[in-house]
Amino acid sequence: MELRHYLTCIWPGLPELWWRGRLSALPPAIAFAMGLNLLLIMRFIYPEWLSGTLVRIACWVAIASWIFYVVRSVRDVPQIIAPREVCEQPDRFQEAQWEYLQSNWVEAEKLLLGVLAIEPRDPPALLLLSGVYRHTDRLPQAEILILELSRLEVADAWWLEIEAEQRRIARDMEAIEMKESSEGTDNHAADLTAA
Repeated sequence: MELRHYLTCIWPGLPELWWRGRLSALPPAIAFAMGLNLLLIMRFIYPEWLSGTLVRIACWVAIASWIFYVVRSVRDVPQIIAPREVCEQPDRFQEAQWEYLQSNWVEAEKLLLGVLAIEPRDPPALLLLSGVYRHTDRLPQAEILILELSRLEVADAWWLEIEAEQRRIARDMEAIEMKESSEGTDNHAADLTAA
């Protein structure tokens, strides 16, 4: 882990908010900001609001809780940044990739869903799952998945692959629409000749 990953631990709630976008981490981050501002105001701007002893006790309680949250955040950073690397379960992405290449779509999907249970924002696994959906003629699901993937900031490095998969999905959808329209005109022509 790099130093920049651990610098976010200084602010309670910020690592989960910054690296994972978890809104559940927003209330602790806001509470920390409000508490810190209140302590600074009570200590330096309006010290007459409370007695000096109460302000000092509040400062020590705030420092102790801040240290607790920083230590907890530092401990949790590897799990937040790269959950597949620190998980006790084996990384099954390679197996899923092998099953995909062997055209074992059901097994590949099962393995990929297991990988995504550990890391739901994993671009390679999401791309491969989109490919599985495309190959199993679940094009609407593939399209939704690839659109969600393109919105993730962790997938920015995968833009080329995402665009290629989007083109393949659009091509397959167009082929299905053309096939359905040609079947519709054939059925209509058959109805006209029968009448």
